[in-house]
Amino acid sequence: MTSSLTPPRGGAQAHPVDPLPRPARLRPGDILRQGTLGPRIRRLRAMLSALGIALGIAALVAVTGVSASSKAHLLARFDRLGSNLLTVSPGKGLDGTQTTLPPQAEKMLSRIGPVQQATAVTTTDAKVYRTPYMPKDRDGGLQVVGARRSLLSALRGELTAGRWLDTSSERLPTVVLGHDAAEALGLHTPGTRVLIADHWYAVIGILRANELAPEIDRSVLMSWTNAVKDLGADGTASTVYLRTDPDKVSAVQNVAGATANPAAPQNVAVSRPSDLLKARYETVSGLGSLVIALASVALLVGGVGIANTMVVGVMERRGEIGLRRSLGARTGQIATQFLIEAAVLGAVGGIIGALLGAVGVFGYATWERWPMVIPPAILVTGPTVAMAVGLLAGLYPALRASRLAPTEALRSL
Repeated sequence: MTSSLTPPRGGAQAHPVDPLPRPARLRPGDILRQGTLGPRIRRLRAMLSALGIALGIAALVAVTGVSASSKAHLLARFDRLGSNLLTVSPGKGLDGTQTTLPPQAEKMLSRIGPVQQATAVTTTDAKVYRTPYMPKDRDGGLQVVGARRSLLSALRGELTAGRWLDTSSERLPTVVLGHDAAEALGLHTPGTRVLIADHWYAVIGILRANELAPEIDRSVLMSWTNAVKDLGADGTASTVYLRTDPDKVSAVQNVAGATANPAAPQNVAVSRPSDLLKARYETVSGLGSLVIALASVALLVGGVGIANTMVVGVMERRGEIGLRRSLGARTGQIATQFLIEAAVLGAVGGIIGALLGAVGVFGYATWERWPMVIPPAILVTGPTVAMAVGLLAGLYPALRASRLAPTEALRSL
């Protein structure tokens, strides 16, 4: 039996067969370090490339946050003012002339079942001035109206200073100024006087702005009794305000016209002020959509910037790519390196943009005195979208780098 240690016949020496070379393998940590090498070395270029992505994400976060903050503010106003307010006022007749409400309109409207509270104002032709030396045509467009004592509670209005009309001041020459009326007259505290129909009236209160009844903001309000007795008002309601059951607002709105003026319901205008606020919010949301479109353009520009940077990086690093290929780096490893670099640029731009957008929302909400609301999803989605844009932008340069032949790439050394 021949031993395994016996040399083969003929005296020839056996040479061990070399095993096949193993393909080069890199650990994930090594690939990550290689992918972040470019941004760490070329910091200025990397930051400029990420700037476009940052601006796009900042605009996206800012628009979304401002829109959400505005909506939260509006809902808070609805909760405080209520969306169950209806206004009933005279409309125009078939010939285009202004009509009036019947004398019994206020009382009839208050008898509608779901109506919880009814109040009214009556207009006058009087003008109000700060001093008797003001020209008669410089009245500021303010109106003097007689108001029911229940007006403030029905509108859920608030006073910035002073007090509201009450029983003790009903027959005294006293008035309460709406917010805009006080600004126009230059009055900010009660205790002063204003001139109405050549008579002095003491200012006992100033109202806060009321979004659901902006016509009250430009009014000088006195008691209903004084408006009829001193200023010759006819005592007919010019506007009736109705607080209704929140679940029956539409039903009351449908019958209010016929109830106020059964003979000519078409001459009565019934409106829901909260609908105007909702329309305004929808307008702001429409503008937000436009800004989001612009943010998308900024993201596209940022992606093009990253692609351009990556293509230039491939051209500058051809020697490095050729050397790595000649040392055994595979095409997939080269492509992964450049894809990671593009993703890092996109992610950095996305994070910076999200922070800038959040700061912008905070500043604007603080300025407008709104609650700051930023949907958490947008803070996650923004950088994720930015990283995806970076990956797409770096796909072509990564493929181009991986397809470089080692001999061709080494010629640039």
